Amino acid sequence: MSGHLEAKSWDYTQNRDHDFCYRWIISNFSFSVEGMGEYITSPVFSSEANDEVVWCLRVYPNGIDEESKGYLSLYMTLLSCKKSPILAKFHFCILNANGGKSNNARSPGVCSLLPYQEYGFKKFIHRGFLLAQTNSLLLDDRLTLICKVRVQKHSLSISGQDTRPAINIPRCTLADDLGELWENSLFTDCCLLVGGQEFRVHKAILGARSPVLKAMFEHEIEESLRNHVEIHDLDSQVFKEMMGFIYTGKAPHLHSHSMATDVLAAADKYGLEDLKVLCEDALYRSLSVENAAQTLILADLHSREELKSQALYFISVHASEVSQTSGWKSMVESHPHLVAEAFLSLASAKSVLWSPPLKQLKWSLRPVQQRPTSVFQQ
Repeated sequence: MSGHLEAKSWDYTQNRDHDFCYRWIISNFSFSVEGMGEYITSPVFSSEANDEVVWCLRVYPNGIDEESKGYLSLYMTLLSCKKSPILAKFHFCILNANGGKSNNARSPGVCSLLPYQEYGFKKFIHRGFLLAQTNSLLLDDRLTLICKVRVQKHSLSISGQDTRPAINIPRCTLADDLGELWENSLFTDCCLLVGGQEFRVHKAILGARSPVLKAMFEHEIEESLRNHVEIHDLDSQVFKEMMGFIYTGKAPHLHSHSMATDVLAAADKYGLEDLKVLCEDALYRSLSVENAAQTLILADLHSREELKSQALYFISVHASEVSQTSGWKSMVESHPHLVAEAFLSLASAKSVLWSPPLKQLKWSLRPVQQRPTSVFQQ
């Protein structure tokens, strides 16, 4: 499907690093294609820094394949460039009704793209959840997508400049080096006692990463002066996961729902915002009928709004099963306000599903061209 049938708008923000921002508004989104693999294409665009590099966005409203069916898939496609490959980072999000950015998705690093290769996310957002957000993400049935691109300077062809290959910059090993300090207890200056175990740490690193730990070390209590501090109400395994993140930025064991739950509480207690986001993502990915109510309580307790919205939507879809679980029955007694929010979410979802069908717009159909091969998929 061609992008000329949608309302379109775009703008740029430009700086010396060749960053630019593209905004695409799709009107009457609920009328968009529903078949798996069918897509809508944005107008082509380029940055003011180099108009010889041409891009477009492609949206699959009901997924690109069987794995992503029921989700909206979003891809950025490089259409043409004189010099290739193009090295770039990407940040996708949805502009909500309040002007904020929701459903943020970023490339984990620099991507190398040749013409007609693309980068994106198979499961950018659940289609049913999106259609239910008529007061936030789909106000007036308009979906506003934002794509920020940072093109590495040396990957652009600029007239008159030396085009010899750039110096190969090695991978930064800072996280690995700091992780070795933690794993091997090298050059430590403080001892933390957690769950009966002693852990040697570095006050400077902990203080730099956690405002709570920084305040604790700055406060002249007897324990701090002796560089021997006891941490209460924290399991030693949870503490290890939190320390691993503080030193390396990684938390490899959050695939366990119970671990993600406990680490979220610890991250909230010690002011580790990035770790809270990782926990939020892990809890969303492990949502199930059995843990949905507990996840909703956690999201509300620790003010994780994205996770709360996803948990409410999950409960509205699986209401009959969730309502039979012990977690739901416990929530009815301990958190009645969340039960009320769950009912409102269910009513909102039902209103979307039960609304009388409107006359479909007549789209100009043409054979869907073969999608360019992607080497960067979620």
